[in-house]
Amino acid sequence: GRRAQLLKGLPTTSTVEENAAAGVSVCTFNVTVSPLSSEDVAVFPTIVNSNPLTAAFDIVPKGDLEYRVVTTGDPVLDYETMPKSFDLQIFVEDTTGRTDVKTLTVLILDKNERPVFRGNMAIQTVALYVLEGTPQGRIYQVYADDPESAELKYSLLPARVPFLVLENGDIFSTKVFDYEKDQHCYFLNITVTDPDGLNSTKTVNVNIININDERPYFTMKQRIYRIKEEQSPGTVVANITAKDPDDEDSPSRLFYSIQSSDRYFSINPSTGVLQVTGRIDRDAHPLRLHPNISVIARVEDSPSDGHNSEIEITIIIEDINDNLPECNPSTFRSEVNENTTAGTFLLELRNYCADIDVDPSNNQFNFTGLSGFGSNNFALESTVSGRLVMTEIIDLENPANLGVEVYSLTVRVQDIACPDYSNIIYIYTRIKPVNEFSPVFSNLSYEFSVPEITKVGSSIGRVSASDKDRPPSVITYSIVAGGGTRDYTNIFWISPTTGDVKILARLDYETTQKHILTVQASDQERTATASVTVHVLEVNDEEPVCSPNFYSFQIPVSLAVGTNINGFKIECKDRDSDPRSFRYFINEGNVNNHFTFSPSAGSNTSRLILASRFDYDSGLDTNWIYRLHVYITDDNLLSVRDTAKHLIKTGTVTLNIRVIPNPTTVVGTTPGFTVVTKRENLYSESAWYVPFIITLGSLLLLGLLGYLGFLLVTQLRTCCPPGGKADSTPLTHFTFCLFSQTMTKLNTIFDGEARDPVTGKIYEFNTQSGARRWKKSSESLQQAPGVKVTSSAKGDDGQGTDGVQVPIKKEPSEKKKELTAETKPAAQLLAGQSETPDQDGPRLQKQK
Repeated sequence: GRRAQLLKGLPTTSTVEENAAAGVSVCTFNVTVSPLSSEDVAVFPTIVNSNPLTAAFDIVPKGDLEYRVVTTGDPVLDYETMPKSFDLQIFVEDTTGRTDVKTLTVLILDKNERPVFRGNMAIQTVALYVLEGTPQGRIYQVYADDPESAELKYSLLPARVPFLVLENGDIFSTKVFDYEKDQHCYFLNITVTDPDGLNSTKTVNVNIININDERPYFTMKQRIYRIKEEQSPGTVVANITAKDPDDEDSPSRLFYSIQSSDRYFSINPSTGVLQVTGRIDRDAHPLRLHPNISVIARVEDSPSDGHNSEIEITIIIEDINDNLPECNPSTFRSEVNENTTAGTFLLELRNYCADIDVDPSNNQFNFTGLSGFGSNNFALESTVSGRLVMTEIIDLENPANLGVEVYSLTVRVQDIACPDYSNIIYIYTRIKPVNEFSPVFSNLSYEFSVPEITKVGSSIGRVSASDKDRPPSVITYSIVAGGGTRDYTNIFWISPTTGDVKILARLDYETTQKHILTVQASDQERTATASVTVHVLEVNDEEPVCSPNFYSFQIPVSLAVGTNINGFKIECKDRDSDPRSFRYFINEGNVNNHFTFSPSAGSNTSRLILASRFDYDSGLDTNWIYRLHVYITDDNLLSVRDTAKHLIKTGTVTLNIRVIPNPTTVVGTTPGFTVVTKRENLYSESAWYVPFIITLGSLLLLGLLGYLGFLLVTQLRTCCPPGGKADSTPLTHFTFCLFSQTMTKLNTIFDGEARDPVTGKIYEFNTQSGARRWKKSSESLQQAPGVKVTSSAKGDDGQGTDGVQVPIKKEPSEKKKELTAETKPAAQLLAGQSETPDQDGPRLQKQK
């Protein structure tokens, strides 16, 4: 914009006094505008610069285009601390864009100011604290300044206070203060004045501080107090009071305590109330002998290191009736035999009871109130002594008696003094029974029947005995005779408490059918006996036992139907069953039902029969070895209805049967054969001739073997001509050596044989003991084709069984050797066939 003369009255110089308040006018000026303007300014007059910089001035409008420069009061102008002049540049602009800047110089004028206190006096009333007893002297110094640095003087009002102020501002106390006698607070008006008479005044508050310089003292007069024992905790005994001269005008700040070691009382440290804290028992030591308690109470005016005073207080404990009369023991037990005479002394209660109250008027008591069921049989002779006696004879067996064995009595022991405390004494008097009667069994004799298969430990009956004693005596039972067997000393047991008779071992009807026992009942003093007969009832508990129970043999495949196989038969026995009760059936292994037993029931012997022929050619049969499990039951005589009710026992027999195929004819000639006879004799070990016969037989056997060897060599030379004749028909001979062998068996009889499944070797065994041995190779004889064999098995009865005959095919065109002498060929001529066992061991049937 263009510079123009818009500010009228500027530049100029103005003055203003220091400390001027806000709004004081410093200068007035006008603003002139162009006629072309709208008689207004675009920018109002503004202080755009201040040298030095300050915000102590401002421009405010006064009227139309008239303005004033005024003080703002922030900051307050101070001649002594601020610049003495300020240059203010004022800027203005009208609506046409013309501007003007002029300078206003403001000079600060000095003014005489009042003195000003420094420090705490400048901002607050100073409070001073002076301890009582403090010596006279300087207590404070006042500081003030004059803005013009003039010399100042200090003065004090009112003048009657015990203080003075020097011209330099020092405040002195003029006396030693006593808080309990002097004024506690003083207000001092301190005035400071400059040489022109201007002044300022401030107040100083002087407080006199109380110190602990006085000893507290007790104000109570009573020193002895009485209380009764057993006061509850918290009961007030005394109110200990004291004063402290230091606290006359303020609440007491005293502290109370008990100096003596006392477990009965405590004192409130603030109020001084003495109260009970522990149980006070006048009847216990040490109060029982010394009922007075001394307590040293102390009062202090400070919790520590203060002034204190002490006082002794005596408290007398008075006795009250607070204890029950007690008896030790409080429960009595006694025994009296029945039929004891009336008047018998039982007990004197006074000897066991006491009351521990100290005062004699509180420890007296009486015995009263005898009660309880049956108490009419007893009485207290004296309420003072408590002497208890019997008044009636008690007979426990008397029906008129109450039947009570133990009488429960109660007696009350009661104080004479009030309150009449009481206690209960319990007296248990047992009427001891006298054993006057012997036990008596309910029966003179007992008979029990028990099946022989009854389990061991089962009860078979009960005996009972009692006596007339009341209460009933405890009776114990025992077996004093009988009940023994050859194997057991006693196979019966009786419960000592219940009389139950039990068995300890299995009964056997077949051995013993009746047992007779003598049973005794005892009440520890007297005894009685009774007879017990135990009848053993027969039960089918024995299995059929058959001989032999295991057998192995071989049969030809062409064996005729209905043939008794190898003459085999079994004979069975049963100790508790009829021989006619046996029934035979093959339970397992009878494939295609080739085998059966005849008869199948009603006899103790039965034979093994071939029931159907073998058919291997069509494939119907595939098994060549049959292992038959034969079951023999003893239920043949039972009906179908009875079978479900009776015990049935089963015996078992195992048979191994090997089927031998038909032999194949290799040549058309008739082979020769040699029959081997095998004998087995049994003899007694004690026979003297046995060694002689064995030796003689051995010599004969050696001679026979030599002769047979000679015949064999001759026959071979005769029957085997030299080769070279092509048209001749060879003649094949099967030559068997005939020899006789005698075997002697001393101990074990091997009545069965079988093939070992692992090695394939033949072994013999005893069917009863299970003893085994390998069969010697010389005993395994091979049968030649075309041999007629008769096999016989001999049973326990010595009778032979049916034989199996195999026809021998003979060739008439050839010479053959045939032994017709009375020799006994071996029965085991089929390949691998076993001997038939019986009681005498393996035997061979004579070949005819």
